[in-house]
Amino acid sequence: MISPPPPATEARRAHAPPLFADLPGDIEVSFEFFPPKTARMAETLWRSVETLAPLGPRFVSVTYGAGGSTRERTHATVARIVAETGIPAAAHLTCVDASRDEIAEVANAYWAAGVRHIVALRGDPPVKDGQFQRFVPHPDGYGDAAALVAGLKALHPFEISVGAYPETHPEAESPEADLAHLKRKVEAGATRAITQFFFDPETFFRFRDRVSAAGIDVDLVPGILPVVNYANVVRMAAQCNTRVPDWMGRLFEGLDDHPEARQLVAATIASEMVRRLYAGGVRHFHFYTLNRAELAYAICHLLGVRAK
Repeated sequence: MISPPPPATEARRAHAPPLFADLPGDIEVSFEFFPPKTARMAETLWRSVETLAPLGPRFVSVTYGAGGSTRERTHATVARIVAETGIPAAAHLTCVDASRDEIAEVANAYWAAGVRHIVALRGDPPVKDGQFQRFVPHPDGYGDAAALVAGLKALHPFEISVGAYPETHPEAESPEADLAHLKRKVEAGATRAITQFFFDPETFFRFRDRVSAAGIDVDLVPGILPVVNYANVVRMAAQCNTRVPDWMGRLFEGLDDHPEARQLVAATIASEMVRRLYAGGVRHFHFYTLNRAELAYAICHLLGVRAK
């Protein structure tokens, strides 16, 4: 019995060049790390930095724990990156549980250490009973990220990046209010907005169109989260109002005891999404590495980014 021919679209794909073949590598990348809690985690972090540094990232950033709980470790990590790698390093700074004077002290210390880039965020309050609490500004602090940006710019001429939510911040009154808040941050002095992670390129494209229509002149960079642990991603997505598509669960089903296979699937999913974003004109990608370099390195390689 002769099998019917494949659909025309599948036949075309079968004869087309590979999706990642001959990309010119004309993109910029940046990477986000979190500060280590233990000596062993510090070793893992530094191996990741050393692995990704040859790719010549535009910058790397280091996060700031809820309530400023990792302030010292964040500062130490950023200072080491500046001193030992020469890569532009950005430090996260938040409004949570800190007065304006305390934030100024931290910002001045960063400037003295050679840090010229801040990722300014309102920040998440500490977790209580497994749940994030409602944000309450410090009596002598900044009420939101826009005020924080203005305060930082008054101290030093920092380059400032801020956050953006393609699927709307979970505490925003509406998508329009969330977009208006982004505009305030840009007007206060931010020049780059890094998005929360998402899993559908159209989500980013629709958001980019809305940002442009609102007259917000900012470098909009998609935040890319390779899925290392599917269950953890589902939990994080629920906290930040990110939709996890059903097909992703089906692709990771049955892989709990197969970490190597899970990594291959994760690399495939993230690479395809980044390639579609590239086809839509995106040329700067910010990777949430979770201090694991392998997936980000593989995706960059597929995009034509090579060690410099």
